Amino acid sequence: MGLAPPRATDPGWAHGTMVNGGRQKIKCKYCHKIFLGGGISRLKQHLAGERGNVAPCEEVPEDVKVQIQQHLGFKVLEKLKKQKGLRSKKNSFVPCFEGMEGENGDDAERIQKPTSVQCTIRRRGKEIIEGTSNRMKRRRKQNFPAATVVARPLRQSFASQESIYEADVAVARFMYDAGLQFTAANSYFFQQMADAIAAVGPGYRMPSYHALRNKLLNRVVQDAGAYCDELKKTWEVTGCSVLVDRWTERAARTVINFFVYCPKGIMFLKSVDASGITKSAEALLNLFDSVVQEVGAKNIVNFVTDTSPNYRAAGKLLMDKYKTFFCSTCGVQCIDAMLEDISRIDEVSEVLAKAKRITQFVYNNGKVLNLMRKKTGGRDILQLAVTRLASIFLTLENIVSLKDHLHQMFTGAAWMQSSFCKQRAGLQVAEIVVDPFFWSFCEQTLRVSKPLVSILQLMDCEQRPYVGYIYDAMEKAKKSIIAAFDNKEPDFMPYLNVIDQWQEDFHSPLHAAAYFLNPSVFYSPSFSSNKVIQKGLLDCIEILEPNVSAQVTITSQINFYEEAVGDFGRPVALRGRESLAPATWWSLYAADYPELQRLAVRILSQTCSITRCGRNWTMFERIHSKKRNRLEHQRLNDLIFLHNNLHLQQRKTEAVKARSTRGTLDPICLEAVDANIGDWVEDVGSMESEDLSWMDVTIPSERTFVSHEVQNMDDSVDSSDDRNSDVTKGTGRSDGL
Repeated sequence: MGLAPPRATDPGWAHGTMVNGGRQKIKCKYCHKIFLGGGISRLKQHLAGERGNVAPCEEVPEDVKVQIQQHLGFKVLEKLKKQKGLRSKKNSFVPCFEGMEGENGDDAERIQKPTSVQCTIRRRGKEIIEGTSNRMKRRRKQNFPAATVVARPLRQSFASQESIYEADVAVARFMYDAGLQFTAANSYFFQQMADAIAAVGPGYRMPSYHALRNKLLNRVVQDAGAYCDELKKTWEVTGCSVLVDRWTERAARTVINFFVYCPKGIMFLKSVDASGITKSAEALLNLFDSVVQEVGAKNIVNFVTDTSPNYRAAGKLLMDKYKTFFCSTCGVQCIDAMLEDISRIDEVSEVLAKAKRITQFVYNNGKVLNLMRKKTGGRDILQLAVTRLASIFLTLENIVSLKDHLHQMFTGAAWMQSSFCKQRAGLQVAEIVVDPFFWSFCEQTLRVSKPLVSILQLMDCEQRPYVGYIYDAMEKAKKSIIAAFDNKEPDFMPYLNVIDQWQEDFHSPLHAAAYFLNPSVFYSPSFSSNKVIQKGLLDCIEILEPNVSAQVTITSQINFYEEAVGDFGRPVALRGRESLAPATWWSLYAADYPELQRLAVRILSQTCSITRCGRNWTMFERIHSKKRNRLEHQRLNDLIFLHNNLHLQQRKTEAVKARSTRGTLDPICLEAVDANIGDWVEDVGSMESEDLSWMDVTIPSERTFVSHEVQNMDDSVDSSDDRNSDVTKGTGRSDGL
C-alpha cells in the first residue's frame, strides 16, 4: 500500500493513502474507508462532509474538516470564474448575510450578490441557495464552515511556509503604514480577528472606513455597554470603588479618567479635561460630586484619589459631605512615593547610579547585549513593572541575582579580547561589576526595597481584592526592614521615617477593618489587635451602615465571628479561610448574621489603588479639543469608552493572564510599558559606535522573575521561531566581542 503519488501537490493526499499504488483507489486516514473510484476529489468530499456522491467521514478532526471545506470552496470559486469570465478578483465569492445593507452603499460594495454566484444562507437549520431569481431557489444539503472561530495550530495548515510568511509581511506592512505600536500585537483581540477572517475563507473583504466609524462602532459600543450593565448589577451587593486617574502631559494639560471597580470587573466611566480646575479643591469637589451622583452614593464604599494635596483635600470634603463612604489615596502611588524618597538617600542613590550605568552600557551595544543574553540564558537585566520605581528596584534585584554571570562576563576571555574593554565606558562598567562594595550596598538596598516592591506586586494582582491584606503587608514590611538591619535603630530609622510619612497619607479605616475581617489573617496565630484596628472597624460600621439599629446588631454579631461559632466553625469554613477570597468566604459562611455579612462583603470587595489603562494622548487631545464638531465629539466619546472598556474587559480573561507572564516585551522598546525608565537604556553618547544594528541583536527569552533559576553560563539559548513562544534565536552570528 503506497502513501501518495510522486510529486502530488493536492492537500487531500495528507489525509489518505493509495491502495495498491492506484490513484483511483484511496483509503481514508481516519475512518479507513476505501474508495474505489473518484480519486482524491471523492476523498475530499468525504472529509468535508458533502453528501450526495459519498458518505461523510465520522472520524475526521474538526479542524481538518474546516480546512478541506475552505479548500473546496476556493476551487469552486476558481471554476466559476473561468466559466463566467470574471475578470477581477474583487468579485470573489463571499458569504451573504441578511440585513447587511450598509450606509452610503458601503456594504453593497463589500457584500455583493453577483448574478453568477449563489450565496448560502442558513435559515432555521436549513441551507437555502439564493440567486437573483426566485425560480432558481432549491434545497441542497451543504455543510459550510460554522461561524464559530476555532484557532488551529499552524503546523496543521495546508498553507506553505512561504504563504504564511507573506501573510505575516502583509500584517506587518499594515501596522507600519497605520503607525500602530508593536504592542498592538499583544491585544487579546488580535488573534481573534485573524481567526474570524480565516473562518470566512477566501474572498473576505475588510470593513471600510465608513463601516468602522458607523454601524460597527455602534455594535461594539452596545456590546461594551451590556458588559458594563452586568457589572452595575453587582454594585448593590458588593459595593464599588470609584477611581480617579489623573494624567498630566508636558504642556501642563490635565485629564481625569474615572473608573469604577467591583470584584466582577472594572469599567471606564468617563474622561474630563480638568486643566482649569486641578488647582482648586472646591472645583474638584464639584467634579467628584457629579461622579458620585452618576454612580450612586449608596453603591460607593471607597473613593480613591490621586496623592496630590488638592485631590486629597477634595476627597476629604467629599467624604464629609456624604458621610456614607470613605475617601483614600492611591496605594500604588503611595508605595511608589516611598521608593522614590528612599532612592534619594545617599547610599541608595549611589548604588542606583552605578546600576543604571551598567544597563545603559549593555543595552546600547549589540555585541555586549548578545553576550549578556547568552550568558544569562536569555534573561534580561532590565525588569519592567507597574511603576518607574518598581522597575528600577526590580532591575537592581535582577542585577544582584545575575552577579556571578555578570562578573564572569566582564572578566572572561571574550571581554578581554574585545575593543570594549579598552573603552572608557567599558572600563567603568567592568570596574563596577568587580567592586565588592558595590554588591554589598546593592544587597543592603534590596533589604529595604524588596518588602515594598512585594506590596506593589500584591496591589497589581487582579485575581482577588487585596484590601484585606494591605494593612498586614505594610506591618510585615516594616518588621522585615527592622530585622534586616539587626534591630539597629540608626540604620533602619531613615527608611522607616519615609515609610511612616507616606503610610499616614495612605492609611484608611477600611484597611484596618478589612484586616480584622479577613479570616486568613484574623484566625492566624500571629494576629494581634490594637487601637487602630478597633477604631477602624467601628468607623466602618458607623459610616457604611447608616441604620443605627443595624449598627447595634453588627457589633453584637462580631463576637460570633471572633469565637468561630456556628457556620464560622464548620470544617469546610476552616479549610476555606486560606483558599477562598475573604469576601467569598463571608458570603458562604455568614448567612446566619446577614447584617455583619453585608458589611464584611462590601468592605472586603474593594480596591485601594487606581487602575491604569493604555494612555492614548492623541485620542484624548481630539476629544478635549476646543475646536470640535458636536456630532463627531459624540463619536469620540464612544471611542474612548470602547477603548478603555475593551482593555479592561480583556484583562479579566485567562488567555491574557497567561500571555502577560510571557516575555512579550523587549526592554529596549519602551513603548511596551508605562514605566518611564527610558533613561536606564538611553545612549549617553560616551560609547564608540559598532558595526551591529538592531537586526543583529538576539531577541530576549520569556520574561522570568528574580527567583527563577538561570541556565549555566556556557549554555546558549536553545530556542526556535515558534508562534506559540516569544523566544527566538539571534541572527546566527558569533557571540564573541
